[in-house]
Amino acid sequence: MTESFRRSGEHDNPYQGAPVNPEWPPPPSYQPTAPTALLAEPVAQRPRARRRPRGPVALIAAVAIVAAAIGGGTAYGIQELTGHDTVATTSSTSTNVVPSSQKGTVSGVAKAVSPSIVEINATSNAGSSTGSGVIITGDGEIVTNNHVVSGATSVKVKTSDGKEYTAEVVGTDSSKDLALIKLQNASGLTVATLGDSAGVQVGDEVVAIGSPEGLTGTVTSGIVSALGRDVTVSTDESQGQQQQQQGGGGWPFEFGGQQFNGDTGSSTTTYKAIQTDASLNPGNSGGALIDMNGNIIGINSAMYSAAGSGSSDAGSVGLGFAIPINTVKADLAKLRSGSQT
Repeated sequence: MTESFRRSGEHDNPYQGAPVNPEWPPPPSYQPTAPTALLAEPVAQRPRARRRPRGPVALIAAVAIVAAAIGGGTAYGIQELTGHDTVATTSSTSTNVVPSSQKGTVSGVAKAVSPSIVEINATSNAGSSTGSGVIITGDGEIVTNNHVVSGATSVKVKTSDGKEYTAEVVGTDSSKDLALIKLQNASGLTVATLGDSAGVQVGDEVVAIGSPEGLTGTVTSGIVSALGRDVTVSTDESQGQQQQQQGGGGWPFEFGGQQFNGDTGSSTTTYKAIQTDASLNPGNSGGALIDMNGNIIGINSAMYSAAGSGSSDAGSVGLGFAIPINTVKADLAKLRSGSQT
């Protein structure tokens, strides 16, 4: 009786009594499911919950949350979460026009950009003038200075490969000394890359390309000497043409309360200019000021000449000025509309 009671008892201590070996307790008469369930939760269920955020569905949800939180920064949120660069840069100052093997060299800049710079010969009742221009479209839109083509009855353009074209004046803006001309029957031209003049700093190396004294494709180099210089130029078309005809500085302008390269007349306009010590001479007007990546950062427009209006001794002394390219880009729509101001 005692032995039988001990074998069938579900709650007795299995280690009590001689017939039972304490090292080998009898198996329980029921299935121990509760302890197994307790072990299953941390081992099987919790790791599955932790792996879920790594899946694509959770990633999309995370992107949606970030997009809702930052509004216009949706693209940036996706870039950060996925690791893909989906934000396109709009600043061309990061564009390397110059081949990597020649990056940072004057020769590399000249080789890459010279095909986009032209020589302009304008004829008017006041005489003729020589200047430069920058090709901005493959079919022949060219940016230059207003004083180069102002009042012109005929405009001829020569590209770097020696081809000659007839051009018409599309629009002018004397308040910014800018003009847009268009070549006739042109196609497949090499287009310049317009940079971002807001990123220009004093001391940056620059290259100038133009046609001083009709010497097509002349290259000079220097640095940015100063920014935001107030330069005052004539808006009277006869002033610029007369200076060009006389062989003077070609750009009558005022700086620091003084007049240079001839009389600017009574009708003038003032703009903020980039100052450079890259050599500029008559004929560089309308040409390009370029950074070392080959981006156009300014349109050369004025130079100081110690000789005043005398042509025999006129020349660059390292004080040149260029219209910032951001000013040009902001004015393009007006110029293309045919405005003549």
